[in-house]
Parts: sequence; C-alpha cells; structure tokens
Amino acid sequence: MASTEDDEGLETPVLRPLVWMGNAKRNLQAFPKGAQKIIGDELQLIQFGGMPKDAKPFKGVGSGVFEIALRYEAEAYRTVLAVQLGEKIYVLHAFQKKSKRGIATPKHEVELIKQRYAEATEQAKHEE
Repeated sequence: MASTEDDEGLETPVLRPLVWMGNAKRNLQAFPKGAQKIIGDELQLIQFGGMPKDAKPFKGVGSGVFEIALRYEAEAYRTVLAVQLGEKIYVLHAFQKKSKRGIATPKHEVELIKQRYAEATEQAKHEE
C-alpha cells in the first residue's frame, strides 16, 4: 500500500490519482447508479493500494492490467485499468459486456483496451 509517514511515525495512505483514457469515464457514468457506486468504491480501494475481490488480471494486454468484473441486475459490466504505469492508475475502458458466447471479451473491446494501454504507457513516460 502506498503511504507516507506523518510526524508521529504513523503511515497515512496515499490516494493515487486516476487517469481516464478515451471515453472510459463517460461509459462508466452510463452504467446504472448502483453499478457506478460499486465500481467507484472498488476503484477507490485500488487508489489506496488494495485490490477488490471482483478484480482479476486482464490477460494479453500488459503487466499490471486488471479487470473489475461486475454482475449487476442480470447484466455484466467491465472496467479495465492499468495499475503499474508509474504513480497513477489508468482507467483504460469501461463497458457493458453483451457477449452471448461465454466469458470471452469481444475482440473489438480487447483491441481498444490494447490501444489505450499503449497510449497510457506513453503518457506515463511523460508524467514522472
């Protein structure tokens, strides 16, 4: 967990900033309010150095990319983020999963995530 030490030697958690890539924030804001609240709480937990139970590694994009997978009112919502690109957390994509073929993420969503990961990696190089 990221933290700093205060005058009394106690560790104070450091809130890592979020960087929203593309339309990820707008997409998340289109989710039902309850789903927004749950994902928002989980993003905040990640900002403080934790890892929510709904988060799992998102394979095939890069190291430190996670997916928050949420079932809410019989629908599936996904938020994909990169946590190892410096001090910031990059929210790469948020979308409602409508795939009828099992758990696979649709190819066009994966391609968009890969593109935004590349952009976030480049952006992170210039932010330190």
